[in-house]
Amino acid sequence: MIELEGVPELVDPVMVAAFEGWNDAGDAASTAVAHLDKEWKGEVFAALDAEDYYDFQVNRPTVWLEDGVRKVTWPTTRLSVVRVGGDKPRDLVLVRGIEPSMRWRSFCNEILGFAHELGVELVVILGALLGDTPHTRPVPVSGVTSDADLATRMDLEETKYEGPTGIVGILQEACTHAGVPAVSLWAAVPHYVSQPPNPKATLALLNRLEDLIDLRIPLGELPEDARAWQVGVDQLAAEDSEVAEYVQSLEEARDTAELPEATGEAIAREFERYLRRRDPGAPPGGHATDGGDGSSYLRDNPGGRTRPPKPPRPEGDDGDE
Repeated sequence: MIELEGVPELVDPVMVAAFEGWNDAGDAASTAVAHLDKEWKGEVFAALDAEDYYDFQVNRPTVWLEDGVRKVTWPTTRLSVVRVGGDKPRDLVLVRGIEPSMRWRSFCNEILGFAHELGVELVVILGALLGDTPHTRPVPVSGVTSDADLATRMDLEETKYEGPTGIVGILQEACTHAGVPAVSLWAAVPHYVSQPPNPKATLALLNRLEDLIDLRIPLGELPEDARAWQVGVDQLAAEDSEVAEYVQSLEEARDTAELPEATGEAIAREFERYLRRRDPGAPPGGHATDGGDGSSYLRDNPGGRTRPPKPPRPEGDDGDE
């Protein structure tokens, strides 16, 4: 039994999780949960025992000084609660950490134990993968679930993915088998500019999460960071004609593939978000689908190649997870 002392009774709680590592291209997913924690001043109430789940030769602890005293921070996964008020109050349980090195079933059972004790109604797991997507277009975000009823009710895709999986896929399946509704949101990050941070992908995940749980998320400086990121990548791509040509080919493929998807439903969804964000009583920081952080850069290519090689496809490359 997990005892949670000092945690208040939560209102319609949703658990939002992200893990650094294989399922976190450009650190987009973990940064999204960190943003929620920062904007809503989350309070950490639990941390998993690092000895149980992490190989310290893979994820090493760090040593630091505080008032002349040396301290150690161990790699782990922490849980925090944010209280969201307003007309539709809803609390979030944020799970943020590093993909565990071992004992994944026990890890998921422990997370589910917290979800059960807190009365969590929905688990949303954020992920990001490398894909053949141009940085100049809106970031594709896929919402998938293993629950056929949930897919119908929330207009999601039912995952058909088969192949190697990460902790995002394992936790989603654990939730499904435990009878806990679970959804994964996947952002596609351009493989030729994969270095973190990627504020544009982080922003896209938060916008999709906002639609999914019907909760307005303060975006802070993310829209401006996203615009700066895109300008920076535009400039770097323009300096190399082969890279610019490659990006153009991705643009053409993306535009051709998505032309039939410019439906009235998609347009209406974007317009509804726009109306929500122009509410005069709302805090600053609006919706944006493009932009950036000038510190990102194009990935170096071995052998002097300037055209980025096509990467191995990770889980979810087909949008199924």
